[in-house]
Amino acid sequence: MLELARINSEPQATATWSHSEPEGLVVGLARTQQELEAVQKFRYDVFTHEMDVVFPNAHNGVDADHYDAWCEHVMVNELGTGRVVGTYRLLTPQNARRAGGYYSEAEFELSPLDHLRDQLFELGRSCTHPDYRNGSVILLLWSGIARIVQQHGGRYVLGCASVSLRDGGASAAKVWRQVAASMAEAAGAGLPQVAPLHRYPVECLDEGLPARVPPLIKGYLKVGARICGEPAWDPDFNTADFPVLLDVENLDPRYRRHFGLV
Repeated sequence: MLELARINSEPQATATWSHSEPEGLVVGLARTQQELEAVQKFRYDVFTHEMDVVFPNAHNGVDADHYDAWCEHVMVNELGTGRVVGTYRLLTPQNARRAGGYYSEAEFELSPLDHLRDQLFELGRSCTHPDYRNGSVILLLWSGIARIVQQHGGRYVLGCASVSLRDGGASAAKVWRQVAASMAEAAGAGLPQVAPLHRYPVECLDEGLPARVPPLIKGYLKVGARICGEPAWDPDFNTADFPVLLDVENLDPRYRRHFGLV
């Protein structure tokens, strides 16, 4: 692994990162086939066991696809055990061209973002171990991603924020109700919007159903990202996927400092 940052067990690190795990964590880039397979097996385990995701082409409990070969795989491991507890994959603009496009183009019409492509990075396959959903792992992942984007001179980050449909779509409808007004304002201001190829009909769902906005989407909105289109339906993952776009120049100042971008 090419190490990018770590959380140790010292009191100062604990205070800085709001971290409680005694062993500590390290974030870096997968650099060997063994590390990549550990990430792919981790993704498979979390997605299949928690979300009932169907991977039609999976073999031996490994989630792998065409884009993996072109992506940087950011991974968080436990210090001491080496266990993978978090990951994202990151596709650079250069490798997106070599791969034949972005993964998101299977779900969205991205032509409104054509003028951004030279500086547009794509995030995907976000995955965190259930024992580490207290914020420490996701902050480490975002810190590593921010460093990579900065090193490549990037400005925009695109991703699909997936909302499970196991609750009948109640959470997806909750997200839509929260962001619909801001999306309309963004469109009125001329900010780019993308359209789903297979739209999920969130407006048809019962608004009275109990639901909450998933923490990951809350985190994206908190750092300054915006949802830039209606959700697409992903039948394999059984999710409604919301397109999320971050202009790094609009990143919340607190997080710019936290990620070392100032």
